[in-house]
Amino acid sequence: MGEFPIGLIGWAGHHAGGVRRLFDSSSGRPTSGVLRTNLLDRLDDWAREIAEKQPQVPRIILLVGGPGNGKTEAIDITIGQLDRMSGSAGKLMEALAVQFLPAPGRSVPRTVRLSIDESASLARPLVLVQDASVVAGAPSGSPARLLISELEDALNGPSNLIYLCCVNRGILDDALTLALETGDAASARLLETIAASVSLSPTSPSCWPLAHFEEVAVWPMDVESLLVSPDSGGEAAARSLLEQAVSPEKWQRHGECAAGPHCPFCTSRDQLSKESSREALIRILRWHEISTSRRWSFRDLFSLTSYLLAGHRNTESGDNTDPCEWAAVQLGLDGELSQLSKPSKTKSVALFELLAASYEHALFGEWRHTNRAQFRQDIRDLSMETNHTLMGLFYFLQSRRSTAHYPATIAASLESMSHLDPALADPDGDIPVSSKSNLTIRDIDIAFSQSVEAGFDLVRKYQFLNATEAMVLRRLGDLDKALSGSATRRKKPAAALRVQATIRDFACRVVRRSLGAKSAVVPNESILRAYQQIGDEKEGQGRLLYDAARRVEELLNTGDAFEVSLTTTFGQPIPPEQRRATLVLPRRAVRMTPQELNGRPKSPIRFLRVGSGSSEQSIALTYDLFKAVIELDRGLSRASLPKTVVAMLDAAKARLSGPLVRDAELLERARMRLGDSRASIMAYRDTFVARAEDRSSGY
Repeated sequence: MGEFPIGLIGWAGHHAGGVRRLFDSSSGRPTSGVLRTNLLDRLDDWAREIAEKQPQVPRIILLVGGPGNGKTEAIDITIGQLDRMSGSAGKLMEALAVQFLPAPGRSVPRTVRLSIDESASLARPLVLVQDASVVAGAPSGSPARLLISELEDALNGPSNLIYLCCVNRGILDDALTLALETGDAASARLLETIAASVSLSPTSPSCWPLAHFEEVAVWPMDVESLLVSPDSGGEAAARSLLEQAVSPEKWQRHGECAAGPHCPFCTSRDQLSKESSREALIRILRWHEISTSRRWSFRDLFSLTSYLLAGHRNTESGDNTDPCEWAAVQLGLDGELSQLSKPSKTKSVALFELLAASYEHALFGEWRHTNRAQFRQDIRDLSMETNHTLMGLFYFLQSRRSTAHYPATIAASLESMSHLDPALADPDGDIPVSSKSNLTIRDIDIAFSQSVEAGFDLVRKYQFLNATEAMVLRRLGDLDKALSGSATRRKKPAAALRVQATIRDFACRVVRRSLGAKSAVVPNESILRAYQQIGDEKEGQGRLLYDAARRVEELLNTGDAFEVSLTTTFGQPIPPEQRRATLVLPRRAVRMTPQELNGRPKSPIRFLRVGSGSSEQSIALTYDLFKAVIELDRGLSRASLPKTVVAMLDAAKARLSGPLVRDAELLERARMRLGDSRASIMAYRDTFVARAEDRSSGY
């Protein structure tokens, strides 16, 4: 029997495998090796520079990020590097492990300090804070107060002292607030610089070393993507993790487990063992990041891999149940249906549960049905409450009304995957069905709109469906055919049509997901690709970013003019046209903002500059904004822009308007339009004049 999939259960964030403890190699590292990142490469260089006693090397290191971002792993590896490069022969690691792995009943201390005597070969004192939110073993005080005190001691202490600290953004904010409230100007200045350096802004200062504090280095661990290869080369952390999870040495051969070819977990592993399918999954996860501005952390990726390849069952079913055995039980329950005269919820839904456990359906776990009450009433009206397939579908859709089938640790991320569901992809797009053939998604939709059997006949010859998907489609096809019979339809024709529509939509969704997930065919695929390219473009080659800037410029301006409302402030409703007073200024230009990469991670969001001089403002080119300008080019009405985009543009215009209305030189070229009149007021020499307005020219 293989080690997986049961071994993958421990990878989940709510199990021991998802939590890393310092100097405990059995915790928080489910994979066989270290997953490399840009930060680890930077810390390796730093450890070497420290060991070689190079000048002007930061000695105060803060790793900033939330839980599961790999802070503890980074500290562990860095200490190991310091140990090896300084020739400590394991003494440093041993001394720290004693304190960070206390006897049962004792808590892990917040701070561990080593004197030179305890690690003579290092010849430097070391202070290590594994979690700045912990107060155990520390003097009385809040985490924020303790952090301020530690930073002061590190800055004012011996010049050879090394301070390593893992801290989340909340503690940093609390510490900054406390420093400002107590009038601690020095600490406030340091903490303000730290907070600014880890923020996403085109003007953020250098992190490594920290601007104006050469002895300090800070790194935001929730900015860089684990789905992108490190700058030094090699595989992305997520790709390495996935390859190890589907390693054939740890699995039985497909079809040999207790559930045979219907095991969703062995089937998913078999599919993801193909490089093309793994690349498609990585691409979808990356598009989720760039479209939601939410990064997948190490803990998230471990939990996701466990969920996709080992499933998620509630505690009543037993978290440690072998996934293959669970699948075999479901298959057995389905096999007992022929012996029942009346559908059983547990047995009727079993085949659908097997279907939903395959990775392509688990990743997009929403099976929306608009009116379940109507669906249930239609089944009664058609006297089909004894049909196992129809009742199984009803029970399954009913069970998917909540997110209980998602692991709590990644439920929010999985819910937000819905906008990438291949079942919602553009019907005019092509979708690969084999290495040499494509189908238009609309062809699939048309076939299933005719009947499930017609849709199944269209796609089964390409042999991309797994055994469970094919079995479900056959049963739904039989059910669809029964509903088309004259006897059934004569009873309640409208009810029969509604039930048929639900069945065909479900079957089409199964096929769309099965195909789309394996080839990354998702909604707005072309926009996602273009937006990703903008982030990947090198400086000086930003053609796509230049085009985006031009489109945003069109949104901010009205023709050749930039209009400022003089009768409302930001957030207020616009008054009727006859009561408006509008200042009309020359068109404001929008330009690209170069990225500052010296001492900083690459920003996941590009920025644009609006205006010039003292009135210049920055606009974040978010995915929503980029998508909006692309769709406007395709004919979308401005009135249909998302609220988030409208709010962002309004905020940018409001920030830009303040300095503009106070610029005396610019006001000489401006004019004021009152109400709905066809005249405007302009400054002319030492007086004001009114003239007819030509609105066709814009300005």
